[in-house]
Amino acid sequence: MRNAHEIDFKLYGDDMQFVEIELDPQESVIAEAGAMMYIEQGIQMETIFGDGSGRNTQGGFMGKLLGAGKRLITGESLFMTVFTNMGAGKKHASFAAPYPGKIIPMDLNIYGGKLICQKDAFLCAAKGVSIGIEFQKKIGTGFFGGEGFIMQKLEGDGLAFLHAGGTIIEKELGAGEILRVDTGCLVAFTKNINYDVEFVGNVKSAFFGGEGLFFATVRGPGKVWLQSLPFSRLADRIYSAAPQTGGSRRGEGSVLDVLGGLGNLIDGD
Repeated sequence: MRNAHEIDFKLYGDDMQFVEIELDPQESVIAEAGAMMYIEQGIQMETIFGDGSGRNTQGGFMGKLLGAGKRLITGESLFMTVFTNMGAGKKHASFAAPYPGKIIPMDLNIYGGKLICQKDAFLCAAKGVSIGIEFQKKIGTGFFGGEGFIMQKLEGDGLAFLHAGGTIIEKELGAGEILRVDTGCLVAFTKNINYDVEFVGNVKSAFFGGEGLFFATVRGPGKVWLQSLPFSRLADRIYSAAPQTGGSRRGEGSVLDVLGGLGNLIDGD
């Protein structure tokens, strides 16, 4: 028997998706603030510390506060929202991704009860799933990981939903098999994957190849999920194409573009 609530769901859309969660009476789903699209009458919203999984209750209020406070390190809010069906029949709540891409349903029970994902990938989950932080152990990963050495970890035996930009691909790596990835394109991986960040090794390639000084290295066994369009890359392109102060548009290949490109070398964008 699962500890997390057993929710049903349906995905809508193609490149701008949202997920509709079907809740039986007294079932709940947790979500990041601002992720809700709509809820039906009979669903009650409650703002809570942490994720409501009950894993931080041993220390009482301070334990809950500590668990919630860890989320600040990842740039997330102290609070999450719980949506509970208080009605008599089935009710629906929907949650939308914040930018174009895909929503990935993850059954943690299939993946050994734990997934590691980039810090802004989590969208929503069945109540009972724990959302915490995962520190990468190697200092190189910490300083040059692009998306940061502090990542989110999802633990439990319920459904969780991640969102990522562009097209999503799932890669299964055998024992010792290595994949080198742009740091921003790494969405999530299973708990047995070894993750590190490596120097490109060729300064000329780093400065003129457009791929940055560092890339992520993932080593199997396990599964890895990748995105074709990290939000940071999309935001950089939008910014570079936007009109500048005074109505003038910064031209491609300008000095500012070159300087901006050099600034992005470290983060791999």
